[in-house]
Amino acid sequence: MKAKIITIGNSKGIRLPKSLLDQLGFENEVQLEATKDRLIIRPLHVARFDWAKSFHAMAQTGDDRLLDDYVATSWDKKEWEWK
Repeated sequence: MKAKIITIGNSKGIRLPKSLLDQLGFENEVQLEATKDRLIIRPLHVARFDWAKSFHAMAQTGDDRLLDDYVATSWDKKEWEWK
């Protein structure tokens, strides 16, 4: 696919077809990487983006319990004070 470089204010840019953006899953922001002779455009992945969905699925299957049993220490029993 060819694209023309256009002037956008003091910058330059290219227009990407909506169908191509949809196909690649690009939304509002992308990650750009320049190499020797290439410009790589990747979707921006937000850390922990789908954690809420995963936690909800775990709760639905009962897989959201703690793996370790809580064992109170002497400090917990003597020093800790709930306020």
